[in-house]
Amino acid sequence: MPTGTVRVRFFARYAELVGQEEAQVALPLPATVGDVVRRVRSAFPGAAAMPERPLAAVNLRHVRLDAPVREGDEVAFLPPVAGG
Repeated sequence: MPTGTVRVRFFARYAELVGQEEAQVALPLPATVGDVVRRVRSAFPGAAAMPERPLAAVNLRHVRLDAPVREGDEVAFLPPVAGG
């Protein structure tokens, strides 16, 4: 099974939980955003506190967790924003 590497960016609270703003993550291809979430939650201390279904974007486009990811994609995890 081929593997690919995606760039993962963490914003705001997620960056605090993970301890960094971005990382490279390798995973078997084909893969989905949900696969990236599971890999991040298991690979990074603190990331287990992230929700299982975070808001996500692939290459700056908001996507669902079943969206495909490909080698070289950028996957961003965005915490909910509270307004006031």
